[in-house]
Amino acid sequence: MRQAGRSLPEYRELRKRYGLFEVCRQPELCAEVTLQPVRAHGVDAAVMFADIMLPVLGMGVDVELVENVGPVVADPIRTIADVERLSVPDPEESVPFVLEAIRLVREALGPEQAVIGFAGGPFTVAGYLIEGKPTREFALTKACMYGEPEVWHGLMDKLASTFAYYVGACVRAGADVIQLFDSWVGALSVDDYREFAAPYSARVLAAVDVPTIHFGTGTAHLLEDLAEAGGDVIGVDWRVPIDRAWALVGPDRGVQGNLDPALLLGPWERVEESARRILELVGGRPGHIFNLGHGVLPDTDPADLRRLVELVHERTLVPA
Repeated sequence: MRQAGRSLPEYRELRKRYGLFEVCRQPELCAEVTLQPVRAHGVDAAVMFADIMLPVLGMGVDVELVENVGPVVADPIRTIADVERLSVPDPEESVPFVLEAIRLVREALGPEQAVIGFAGGPFTVAGYLIEGKPTREFALTKACMYGEPEVWHGLMDKLASTFAYYVGACVRAGADVIQLFDSWVGALSVDDYREFAAPYSARVLAAVDVPTIHFGTGTAHLLEDLAEAGGDVIGVDWRVPIDRAWALVGPDRGVQGNLDPALLLGPWERVEESARRILELVGGRPGHIFNLGHGVLPDTDPADLRRLVELVHERTLVPA
């Protein structure tokens, strides 16, 4: 899961000296931060250290990552003129450092370990661009969707094109899997998701020929539609039992999830019980990626993450 290493002491030491974008712009440092949780926890894949706003920088948007706030956009997108001034960049020119970091991570890992590149879902990123900062209400975003559809669809078209080029470049650089993080898409109704978001997510997911993971939070009501939009694997948060989620997305899809990250702030016994319950509900069925239902919380004890990985490996080991 994204942010897998942010509870590690070595990561925290680095972040005292470097901002997130600074880390991303130095391929060797970015690769090191990506590999830290792989070494510390013994996981099966590396999720590239990056931010969903990185591809947007090349579009001509000024974004600042404010600590404990999130992305803050200097000039929010509100009019058709704002949309028209956005470019659709070539990722080889706009984010070469990301691609080089992917190459370095791929070289450092064994063939049995996957490199996961990711992009933000167009809806989630559009929300940041319109609101100007993180929000849970998405009032300005929805006002744009309903009241100025030409602005909305123009923005989403450019975001989908930018992200499609971006994930394609990530794959060429060595990413084995692409994960689409639509973190806030659960704010939409089913009908609104189908009209205003799904076609654009589908374009990004269809842009690569490697396995894809389609992830959102608060999406129990959208799981069938997320699967319809695309993704070989559908990410599931902790709000719905994983067996029920799998029934909704269908037998031809894998499922990723779905331990509540906050459980890792409590006693180990409860983490163990919940992890075992998830594995029991899955019943050894192929296609399950055990994971948290969202990112690792900063106050998580790294030792507990390691114990969780070891528990899952022990419970799912297939004899040779």
